[in-house]
Amino acid sequence: MKSFSGKALHWEWREGVIELTLDREPANEIGLAMLEELEHFVAAFESLAPETSACILHSERKHGFSAGADLRELYHTAAQLQEKERLAGVRSFLERIHAVFNAIDAAPFTTIAAIHGVCFGGGFELALTCDIIVADKMGRFAFPELRLGLIPGFGGIPRLKRDLGNAFIRDLLLTGRSINATRAQSVGLVAQLAAEGEALRIARATAAQASKFDGATRAVAKKFIKPVPHEEFRREIDLFCGLFARPTVMAALKKFVESTDAMPYLP
Repeated sequence: MKSFSGKALHWEWREGVIELTLDREPANEIGLAMLEELEHFVAAFESLAPETSACILHSERKHGFSAGADLRELYHTAAQLQEKERLAGVRSFLERIHAVFNAIDAAPFTTIAAIHGVCFGGGFELALTCDIIVADKMGRFAFPELRLGLIPGFGGIPRLKRDLGNAFIRDLLLTGRSINATRAQSVGLVAQLAAEGEALRIARATAAQASKFDGATRAVAKKFIKPVPHEEFRREIDLFCGLFARPTVMAALKKFVESTDAMPYLP
């Protein structure tokens, strides 16, 4: 299958490049619908990989790449369950998310995230699975999870630790502040900075450049320079579930869901 159109995303293969477009109102929140379609996407890797040189992830939503996990869905689902069932459900969701993100992380072709606007929480973690992040100057990155009494749960911190210095990671995580694309480029998070509205065009040019090289060599190089930290991911899931079991987390989620702010996910 070389194309797919779902409720939360669509993708198309053309001339060796896959373009995955996130397109779920209002801000590409990652819930069950998005997860199921991402699982469908990575299931196609086996057949597409031999003739694929690059993959671009980008967003159709004007607010940005992704506001993160679907916290409203998470709260309403969890509120209907007893504690034991609630934690089992959260763990199952996280394990599925990690399986998908790890598949994107380890894909044998070059993966490029084209970022504009909001790239927060789980959306930021999705971008971090990619080999290269291209962001326009209006892009913003943040991990606001501590406001809810949680840590990022989709593998973001281990991936940042793999790529960047701990001082920047601690600042980002422990303050919850967002940073702009210029700062993100200065610390090595963003590889290429684009003018407003130009991230996708630059990502396509980067994909074309990546397509010039031998696929087998690219796969070996990626495996060597970008190891997937599976043990840290397992520990992260345990820590997240331990935090989620506390009543303060459900109270914080309830407050978020009941917020009348236009974009309560903003730090």
